[in-house]
Amino acid sequence: MIGGDETTENQYGIELILDLHGCDASKFTRASITEYFEQLCDLIDMQREDLHFWDDVGLSEEEKQTSPHTQGTSAVQFILTSSIVIHTLDQLKSIYINIFSCKVYDPKVAEKFTVGWFGAADCSAKFIDRV
Repeated sequence: MIGGDETTENQYGIELILDLHGCDASKFTRASITEYFEQLCDLIDMQREDLHFWDDVGLSEEEKQTSPHTQGTSAVQFILTSSIVIHTLDQLKSIYINIFSCKVYDPKVAEKFTVGWFGAADCSAKFIDRV
C-alpha cells in the first residue's frame, strides 16, 4: 500500500486492473456481485454510492446475448472517490475488474479477496498510478 490516506501531490489516484480466468461462473449473478461490492468496499475502506447493472435480466430470449465475448453481466459500483467496474463473460468463465480511486487502498488485499470470491484459477493483475 502506498502510505497514508491520500494520494501524493503528483498522483491523482491508483487503479488495480484484474483479469481473472477459470472462475466459478455461478458467482456472476447480480446478487453475488452486489455482495462482492459490499464486502470489498468494507475491506478496502471505500464508501459505496450508486450501483448500476447491464445484463440480460428482463430481456426476451431473442434479445439476449449468446456470444462467448458478450454474454455476461457488467456493473459499475460508484464509490465516493471513483468507481469499481466489472465485466463477466459467463461462457468463458472470465471476469475483468477495474478498481480506481483517488483514496489509497491496498491492491494486494483487493486482489486476494477478488480471486477468492470468484474462485479464479488464474489472475493477471496490473497496478498503476494515475497522474
